[in-house]
Amino acid sequence: MKAHAQRIPLKGWDGVLAILRLASMAVLVFMTVSICYDTVMRYAFSAPTHWSLEINSFLLVYLAVMGAAEAQRFDAHIRITFFKDKLPAKARRMLEVFTGLAGMTFCAILAWRGYLMAAQAFEYGERVSSALGTPMGIPYALLPIGFTALGLQFLIDTLASLSRGAPLPPPDGSDHIDATHP
Repeated sequence: MKAHAQRIPLKGWDGVLAILRLASMAVLVFMTVSICYDTVMRYAFSAPTHWSLEINSFLLVYLAVMGAAEAQRFDAHIRITFFKDKLPAKARRMLEVFTGLAGMTFCAILAWRGYLMAAQAFEYGERVSSALGTPMGIPYALLPIGFTALGLQFLIDTLASLSRGAPLPPPDGSDHIDATHP
């Protein structure tokens, strides 16, 4: 019963990340089509679009910020683990907890500052000085959303590290006991 109760919130979180993943795929398809369209218009018809660069710049920020939580979920961020892999299991777990706490702190600060930037941009009506004139509050709002999602994923990872009962096996398998060989 307890394992089932703990899994329900993660199913909801999995659903949120699935929505962000699908939105990211749609954004990537849109970016590909619009950049190809702009290229054809620019070089074949000498009539470039006035919106493609601006929109795609903001969508690139979307992809980077919204994809971070998904990358953290699947442990896909780039890192150097040479020294970590040499540590004993308990020290590795402590390092994971420290990294999670540092990640949550970093994300909390960026989410808070991003919220302040977005609120100020909406309050003062800041816009991009271009023909499209995108309100700056829209791309700024991506920051608190994305970093809140990444911070929540750090929280989930940290709680998982803390709740593990057995020590972590080393990555090279040297602690592994083979029952078939005495």
